[in-house]
Amino acid sequence: MKLLATLASLLISTVLMLTLSPAQAEEKAAEAPKSAKPDLAAGEASYTAVCAACHGADGNSASPAYPKLAHQHPEYLVKQLSEFKSGQRANPVMTGMVASLSEADMKNIAYWLASQKQKAGFAKDKDTLALGQALYRGGSSDKKMAACAGCHSPNGAGIPAQYPRLAGQQSDYTVAQLTAFRDGVRQNSVQMTGVAAKLSDKEIKALADYIAGLH
Repeated sequence: MKLLATLASLLISTVLMLTLSPAQAEEKAAEAPKSAKPDLAAGEASYTAVCAACHGADGNSASPAYPKLAHQHPEYLVKQLSEFKSGQRANPVMTGMVASLSEADMKNIAYWLASQKQKAGFAKDKDTLALGQALYRGGSSDKKMAACAGCHSPNGAGIPAQYPRLAGQQSDYTVAQLTAFRDGVRQNSVQMTGVAAKLSDKEIKALADYIAGLH
C-alpha cells in the first residue's frame, strides 16, 4: 500500500508540473534547495583572520605542532571544523577558534585550503623508515592491523570525501594524533581508535616519519 501511495504521489506531482506554464515551472524549480558554491575569496579572508597565525598563510604550517592544511580534502576539513565546534573532537584551542564560524564559513575555508599547494615533507629517521613503510603499506598480521595504504592510498593522497590526505604531514602532529586516538583522547573516529590501539610508541613514530616523506 505504501508503494502504491508513493507512486500515486509522484504521478500527481508530475501531472501538476506538466500543467504549469513555463514561468510557473521555472519558479517552482527556483524554490528547490540548492547547495551554494564555496566562495574562495571569502574563505581566504576568513582563513587569514582566524587560522593563518598557526597554520601558515597558505595552509603550510611552519610549526611541527600544527598540521599542514593545504591541499587537504575539503569534505574532511569541514567535518573536522564542525566536530571541533560541536565538541565531538575535543580541543580547547580549536573549539574557541571555530566558535564564530558558520557552516558557510567552514565550507569556504575548506575549499580555499584545498586549492592551495602543499609543500613537500620528508622523513628524518632512516633507522625507522623500513618499519614505518612496512606498517603503512602492509599493516601487521600479528596485530591484525590493516595497512594504512588501504584507506589513505599508497602515496598518502587519501580518498576524497572519505579518508584524509596524509602525505607530507608534520610528523610531530601525526604522532600526537595517533597517540590521542590510541589513548582515547581523540574520539571522533572509531576506525582510527581501533587501529591506533594496536600501535606502540615506536611504531607510531616510525609511521609518522614515513608519512611525512610521502608525496
